Amino acid sequence: MSSRFDRRLLARRFGHAAKDYARIAVLQREVESRLLERLDQVTKPPGVVLDVGAGPGRAAGEMRRRFRGAQVIALDLAPAMLALARRQGGLWRPLPVVCADAAALPLADASVDLLFSSLCLQWATDLPATLAEFRRVLRPGALMLLSTFGPDTLQELRSAWAQADDQAHVSDFPDMSVLGDTLLHQGFRDPVLDRETFTLSYAGLDELLAELRGIGANNARGDRSRGLAGKSAWQRMRAGYAQLRDDEGRYPASYEVIYAQAFAPDPGAPRRVAGAEIATIPVSAIGRLRKGRSG
Repeated sequence: MSSRFDRRLLARRFGHAAKDYARIAVLQREVESRLLERLDQVTKPPGVVLDVGAGPGRAAGEMRRRFRGAQVIALDLAPAMLALARRQGGLWRPLPVVCADAAALPLADASVDLLFSSLCLQWATDLPATLAEFRRVLRPGALMLLSTFGPDTLQELRSAWAQADDQAHVSDFPDMSVLGDTLLHQGFRDPVLDRETFTLSYAGLDELLAELRGIGANNARGDRSRGLAGKSAWQRMRAGYAQLRDDEGRYPASYEVIYAQAFAPDPGAPRRVAGAEIATIPVSAIGRLRKGRSG
């Protein structure tokens, strides 16, 4: 990725957005529903399900109802989101929640049978490290389902700001080829990726900007300008965006969504780094070596 994200800022913004997130995040809910549909291919009931970036816990709640015998865990960076997620289990069986970063999962190796993550991975500061964590906690052969925003997301807003100044105002996200290559490099089996573009429209630019703030998804780049953009820059940006209005005078906003599924590799399967392969050997295999033998 071309920029690092401010993790504290992300946690704070998503925490502030928690109360109204379910009402505002219409697109996020639709993408989540489409990813949930892919669970139809699961034939063996999982024992442990992990929802990474669970937000208010809607998907985790759905998976708990689908897989009634499973332990479904909702993990998120924002405690306020997790407070809502707990309620998905009802008063007597609150949903188990974990507050953690996706790149540092506080779970044991090979402890998860199904990993689900919808529109969280685009906020990863280090994509390879995050996927390496996913591999670590998954049991061999376990299914992983992901969705993430691609680089064409909010391309209109990016273009409008480019006409205003040379500062970074819109978050950068990895493209499908980068995600696919990273899955292969981390040793995941049989990765399948596809993409689709959603175009939403707004009566005014302020409506779009308010929605981005409302769901905590406004600019969180680590290299963003810490000062406020000047009045003239905002005027240039608004003028640039106005040129992109559709025939009905509405403001379009594109969202590129990438879906991916893959299976966790067998123990010892190699990771590929810069053209080389690094094989990992499970501790259990090392323990079988007997003293006094060589060769």
